[in-house]
Amino acid sequence: MLSASDSNLMERGLRDMDTYTAFAGQARIAAGALPKVALALKHGATAHAPVAIFSDRTGRPVDLDLRGSDREILARLVSEVPAAPDQQPSEPRGRGRPRLGVVAREVTLLPRHWEWLSAQPGGASVALRKLVDEARRTSGDKDRAREAREAAYHFMSAMGGNLPQFEEASRALFADDLRRFASLLVDWPADIRDHAVALAHRHRAD
Repeated sequence: MLSASDSNLMERGLRDMDTYTAFAGQARIAAGALPKVALALKHGATAHAPVAIFSDRTGRPVDLDLRGSDREILARLVSEVPAAPDQQPSEPRGRGRPRLGVVAREVTLLPRHWEWLSAQPGGASVALRKLVDEARRTSGDKDRAREAREAAYHFMSAMGGNLPQFEEASRALFADDLRRFASLLVDWPADIRDHAVALAHRHRAD
């Protein structure tokens, strides 16, 4: 049973936005935040089937180190969880300057770009933020659809590359014909099929 400190580590891990899904052979056996999946694998029976863990965000497999106690496993995982944006180091503040939650990083531009940015109201930083926000608004749906396709493809390549209709299903996926994509997976093992279909839709519903 986890102690109070172990539970706190678990809660910190659960705040990570990424989720993961674990399979034993063709059966889905755990899903959720990485600490939850890790402990489920450590204490669950897998009937000697090969275990694979996938990121729901990317569809790619991940490796887990399940050695040691529950506390040691959670401590390793939590130490690898990226800090939330408002917890990352911010720019040094001058006296009286409000905390903006911004992160200072290097940007390389041509002189004419810097000249244009510097001439904008608020200066280069404000102009760049506005440009990025506008790009995110206009391309957000396309980016989410692309991420969905790539996540589903990475997962199905790892788990279903030798299954019937894989090539046709891949073509349907990248043609954005999700109805045909799902129909081509009808004879796949249920958990693999359902997860591939869910990944194809996941980012669109966020």
